[in-house]
Amino acid sequence: MKRPRRARPEAPAVDLGLAELAANRVAIEAVSPEIDAGRFPAKAVAGHPFVVEADIFCDGHDSIAAALLIRRADTTGWREIPMSPIHNDRWRGTTVVEDNARYVYTVIAWRDLFESWREEVTKKHAAGVDIALELTEARNLLVHTRDAGDRGSAADREGLEALIASIDATDGKAGRLDILLSAEAAELMRRVAIRTNLSRHERELPLTVDREAAAFSAWYELFPRSMSDDPGRHGTFDDVVAKLAYVRDMGFDVLYFPPIHPIGTAFRKGKNNTLEPGPDDPGSPYAIGSPDGGHEAIHPELGSFEDFTRLIAAARDHGLEIALDFAIQCSPDHPWIRQHPEWFDWRPDGTIKYAENPPKKYQDIVNVHFYREAFPAVWYALRDIVLFWAGHGVRIFRVDNPHTKPFPFWEWMIADVQAKHPDVIFLAEAFTRPKVMKRLAKIGFTQSYSYFTWRNTKAELTDYLTELTRTECRHYMRPNFFVNTPDINPVYLQTSGRPGFRVRAVLAAALGGSYGVYSGFELCEGTPIPGREEYLDSEKYEIRAWDWDRPGNIRADIALLNRLRRESPAMRDFTNLAFHNAWNDNILYFARSTPAKDDFLLFAVNLDPHNGQGADFEIPLWEFGLPDEAAIDARNLVTGEDFVWHGKTQHMWLDPDAFPYLIWRLLPFDGARA
Repeated sequence: MKRPRRARPEAPAVDLGLAELAANRVAIEAVSPEIDAGRFPAKAVAGHPFVVEADIFCDGHDSIAAALLIRRADTTGWREIPMSPIHNDRWRGTTVVEDNARYVYTVIAWRDLFESWREEVTKKHAAGVDIALELTEARNLLVHTRDAGDRGSAADREGLEALIASIDATDGKAGRLDILLSAEAAELMRRVAIRTNLSRHERELPLTVDREAAAFSAWYELFPRSMSDDPGRHGTFDDVVAKLAYVRDMGFDVLYFPPIHPIGTAFRKGKNNTLEPGPDDPGSPYAIGSPDGGHEAIHPELGSFEDFTRLIAAARDHGLEIALDFAIQCSPDHPWIRQHPEWFDWRPDGTIKYAENPPKKYQDIVNVHFYREAFPAVWYALRDIVLFWAGHGVRIFRVDNPHTKPFPFWEWMIADVQAKHPDVIFLAEAFTRPKVMKRLAKIGFTQSYSYFTWRNTKAELTDYLTELTRTECRHYMRPNFFVNTPDINPVYLQTSGRPGFRVRAVLAAALGGSYGVYSGFELCEGTPIPGREEYLDSEKYEIRAWDWDRPGNIRADIALLNRLRRESPAMRDFTNLAFHNAWNDNILYFARSTPAKDDFLLFAVNLDPHNGQGADFEIPLWEFGLPDEAAIDARNLVTGEDFVWHGKTQHMWLDPDAFPYLIWRLLPFDGARA
């Protein structure tokens, strides 16, 4: 019986708000990454995959499709990347972002009527249900798509015409069904089909794409003035040039200097931070500014700008990039104090207020003010300092104590500098409260100091690294695992001897995307001021001469680790870290691997620098689809030995005086055995 005809009712007036709501039928939720509802950008690396996920679903049982849209922020044309379902209505899209630039991305989804038809008719046909009407419905859908004609290329539209003609020219339901269910028809309709109930995520999200050194780098810090190897002679940039091969041969790629600017004499500090300097004491390089100039000048004893330019070029020839310290503080002799007294805090008695972090006092340093009469002039002046050094070839800045300066300043300054020089990297030296450190990363700092320096036990390291690699902060915070700094001589290093330095080196290099050491670490230097996490006879206050070949040094360990980092694709993704079972709380056991498992590294580290430790541990055979009793080829990357592991459970022994750590590469594609 056919449906009786009846008069068409008069259509009511269209409520545009209701129509918009009705069309937005596909739900898009929990987009990741999405930092504070799009207030801050996520971070990615040029030339590396960028992954976006979202919960995407719709009412009913229709098939849906989704796509990631992405474009450079300075363009208008979107690039579309199909998303695929993972599980439980979670979808994922992956693309490679090629340019060191700012991007924008979002997610769209729609009801896929042709795919819904394919699924329905396949089930009906398999169940023996007559599908004559379904075939007519499919042709009608193709015709409607052709008549809409708003998607696909000219060739695609010609292909659609040919598809319709092919169906019309084919006798029999089976033949038409084969055409409609073909992979070619499905692919064509993915390109040209009407996107019914096309829905869009409510926000376009920002993305900062940095060069690879932003996420993967090995830093070496030294004081240029100590590079003469004579405590009686101030080092120069030329002395640093003579040390470049030493740094290069350990495998570092960033060479970082504390401030290189003129040092004031007012309230100058003497050895070990005393208030009574001798006539030859050089003072702290953080007391910036003298009659020789301020932040845009070089300390005369280091050399000239011509010398600095020659150093930059020589470093580049050695595969090294120079990083400078950007410290927003001034000696009482800084020219700004006379030129811009309104930029500073003054006490009621007319004296300038020096810096303090009670109980610590920094009598040789005064801080600038960012507001009141100083705003906005001091903001521009500070930005121009960074631009000045960028103009002299510097592209990496370690920023001293950024958490004591206003968040809005950093957000503006970093964005403004990177608009002119997208390749500039900023490292936040902020050992402070967790939320403050994360905010600094959100507002633009490329890398961040971390709590790694004080995480020593298996539980501490596991919990902290899990937070950094598995929670939301992995999308915007890139930790730099410095093992020590001129300000921090960790208790662990003071008390652990040479094995402890080797342990901390492998932990920093293997756990971190970026890591750093302050010179002397490779020499196992850890002599403290008793009872304090500070170095005795600190280079911050005097010129030191080092025995670069000191017996017991660990340069070979560092070179091995840096070579492994450079040569292993698995080491270039900080978030691929996975902890595995080793049944001893003194042994940290973890893996780094590529998604395809074609580079799979295992690390075992004895956290006890005083005693040998052993443990049963599991080889992650399941990662390769192998049963527990399988065998797998492996290579010991410390000794160079090749061997075969039989079965999932093995045993290790780590002697701190011989091998406090071991590194293995699994070789399943060369010789995995079931």
